[in-house]
Amino acid sequence: MKTLVTATLVLGLPALAADWPRSTPEAEGLDVQPLEAFDAELKRGDHGHVDSMLVIRHGRIVFERSYDRDYARLFDAKRHGPRGIYNYYDDTWHPYYRDTRLHTMQSVSKSVTSLLVGIAIGRGEIAGVEAPVARYLKGFRMNGDARQERLTLKHLLTMTAGIAWDESTVDYTDPKNTCAAMEASKDWVQFVLDQPMAEEPGKGFVYNSGATELLAEVLHQATGKQADDYAREYLFGPLGIESYYWKRIPTGQPDTEGGLYLVPRDLAMLGRLLLSDGAWEGRRLLPEGWVRDSVTPHVSATSRSKQALQYGYKWWLVPAGEGRPVVIAALGYGGQQLLVVPDLDLIAVFTGWNIYGDHPDLPVMLSTKRVLAAVKR
Repeated sequence: MKTLVTATLVLGLPALAADWPRSTPEAEGLDVQPLEAFDAELKRGDHGHVDSMLVIRHGRIVFERSYDRDYARLFDAKRHGPRGIYNYYDDTWHPYYRDTRLHTMQSVSKSVTSLLVGIAIGRGEIAGVEAPVARYLKGFRMNGDARQERLTLKHLLTMTAGIAWDESTVDYTDPKNTCAAMEASKDWVQFVLDQPMAEEPGKGFVYNSGATELLAEVLHQATGKQADDYAREYLFGPLGIESYYWKRIPTGQPDTEGGLYLVPRDLAMLGRLLLSDGAWEGRRLLPEGWVRDSVTPHVSATSRSKQALQYGYKWWLVPAGEGRPVVIAALGYGGQQLLVVPDLDLIAVFTGWNIYGDHPDLPVMLSTKRVLAAVKR
């Protein structure tokens, strides 16, 4: 495992967070009993190591809980290999960053990266989703396969890159997992480009964290800024997100596939941005239509999960059942979940660290069902 080379760190102790107005479930059309029942299950550990639950309706916090977990004890039992930034059993990095309340977002970072791509398109710094990836990868070695030259940003955004990649072993300490091999390499972008092409881009969904790391370099070459600095100026700053941490990889790019740390309330701010169609306090952060396109199902993601999920521009579309609205989700390893339901003006956030494989966990279909069970009107 690697040693951190450089990183973005903007935090206070304890971590600052968005100041949301508060209300009660009943005042916002929710039944508190299903939420309290779910809270009791999470507190008991019925769904593994979940450490927070947050529900927001009509822009107001209506239910917020945190759960103390003895991660130090859990890591003592499971820790193996050298400690460090990409050892997921190192409790100085996971799930909290160095005794702060900043929580690892893991692949929720991918959804945030998608927002940054949208901002760059809106600002005219990226031509659009059909732009060829190679245009923004000057200085890197392509693998010589003509199919790689046909890669577009849309292919990266929708996990249809066609690159030979295997994250089906959902253990990011296993070197058989291609993402784990990437994280052990010295140059992640070049590692991804060196992988063979398995099929024509756009043909089918294959979950590929490396595709999002390519977007880190795309953003850098297109905007002249690293993705974390770009986020500070054009996303986090306008939203009032003052406290976060974003790991950088050995070559200096931010870990856009999994390196962001936020507190739950600030993660919920990104959900609020989706609900407002990318506008914030009279200022448009995302170009008109970007949110719609991002959460449009572009490809079936059933190869990643037996559940009938769809995938947009690094956002999951979760079916909530017949007669129920589709739920937009950002999901991350270990149980990070941002759930957004535009039709109900509802946001829910869960964080945790369910990586041990020997206990129950919290599937997104379950958390979605339990939150929606509270909706009365």
